[in-house]
Amino acid sequence: MDILKTVVNYVLNLGSAVFVPLIMFILALIAGLKFKKSIMAALTLGVAFSGMTLVVNYMTDAIAPAGKAMSKAFHLSLNAVDMGWPGVAAITWTYKAAFLFFPLLLIINFLMLSFKLTKTLNVDMWNVWNKIFTYVVVLYFTHSSIMGFIVASIQIVLELKSGDMFHRHIEDLTGMPGVTVPHFVTLFAVILQPLNRLMDFIPIFNKPFDAEALQKRIGILGDNTVMGAIIGVLLGFGAGYSVSGSLNLAVQAATAMTLFPMISKLFMKALQPIADAMSGFMQKHFSGREVYIGLDWPILAGRSELWVTVIILVPVMLIFAMILPHNTVLPFAGIINLSFVVAALLITGANLLRMIVLGLITTPVFLYGGTFFAPVITNLAKQTGAVKVHAGQQLSWSTFEGPDFRMFFGEAFAGKWWAIAAAIIWLLVFVWLYHDQTHIPLPSQRYGAPAVAGNAASAVAAETDSSAEEDTSDSTNLDNIDGLDFGSTSKKSPGKDAEKTSLDDIDGLDFSDVNKNHKKS
Repeated sequence: MDILKTVVNYVLNLGSAVFVPLIMFILALIAGLKFKKSIMAALTLGVAFSGMTLVVNYMTDAIAPAGKAMSKAFHLSLNAVDMGWPGVAAITWTYKAAFLFFPLLLIINFLMLSFKLTKTLNVDMWNVWNKIFTYVVVLYFTHSSIMGFIVASIQIVLELKSGDMFHRHIEDLTGMPGVTVPHFVTLFAVILQPLNRLMDFIPIFNKPFDAEALQKRIGILGDNTVMGAIIGVLLGFGAGYSVSGSLNLAVQAATAMTLFPMISKLFMKALQPIADAMSGFMQKHFSGREVYIGLDWPILAGRSELWVTVIILVPVMLIFAMILPHNTVLPFAGIINLSFVVAALLITGANLLRMIVLGLITTPVFLYGGTFFAPVITNLAKQTGAVKVHAGQQLSWSTFEGPDFRMFFGEAFAGKWWAIAAAIIWLLVFVWLYHDQTHIPLPSQRYGAPAVAGNAASAVAAETDSSAEEDTSDSTNLDNIDGLDFGSTSKKSPGKDAEKTSLDDIDGLDFSDVNKNHKKS
């Protein structure tokens, strides 16, 4: 057992930026991709993860102080300290049974793939901490380790099925083939599902409202960089910053909004050759069976709708923290609500208007979730000794991941009848969501918006192949076709309405400007 613990801890200590590319490198070699291309793809993936982490942290470090300043302006004084997900994850990793969940995830994933119950191969092992924390929550309510392992196993199964149902939407939104996001945050789509379906009956929500459509409507104001600057400066003024402070925040937000889509192209560049190799491997050895590689949510971070939504929701969360009765959480470290926005992006197909409205409606769910689970997080911190807790103080997380799932299933396994009913309803809505997401049109087709995936994939393919090609432009050099045999071209005659050009039509025209560098024959 100690050997297993040592091995698991060593692997996980590598971090996602090293561990995930390492796994992808091995998979690429198994799939038959050449060693050089496998190395380049894996390294590029590591660079993409590291780059995205840097920019996410950059964005958070810029926005969080503004949120804190705004909370002071609102005179908020609440006793539950918001640690955000990094703080909760750090405490969770110190739990004595944490190392057992790594093999648990592998075993369940292997069995489901073997029996064709999923198409998702989850290599995002670092986020196993989510399963550990669910175990801790259930243990807190039930005092039973067995119950904790059962609910954590249910979560793993649901995450894999979530990866299956969102795969085609992720490819459409990002242009990345063969990948998906089996992350716990996607399961909040169960709560969003009824609300999102109600919006189907309201005309304004059924128009294209992604970043591209927005830019077409409002021009430069819809540009990523400009949107970031506008939101940043407004947030700065709202936080009571000076003009210079607000302008600095505007530039910081604009920087992040500009870099996100740039880094997302690195994900596509890394994953395209691996996905192609995996597709060929499955076609050859497993009769074309599909397998999706499960990665962390940052592969979606190139969508500007995600960041516009979370920044807009910052003051909204602070206002709710001030007015909601019985709320004890002061938003700070977790004020960027990634627990909501990933599911919202996927279920709405990047419809920005729907995402913002859903965020307005569901923000109280997270604050009350943080309040409800504050004793659990505080107790875990005391048990592990990872964080010192002062008298009268509680630790929490203002954008607590999966408050619905953990509350319903934790209390259900503790024998609470209302929670049992809620858990059953939750599972039924998940089945409804799964059916919907596997049948509804893709995001690029849902609201009459132009396709994203094809354009992105084409861009990446062109970039990948560009190392062996020269500059390509719309014009064609005559030297490139000189001496070629066109005898095999189609000999079909043009239709009746086809325009014909006679030699008389061009007789006397001046062609002196055409291809001056072409040698005379």
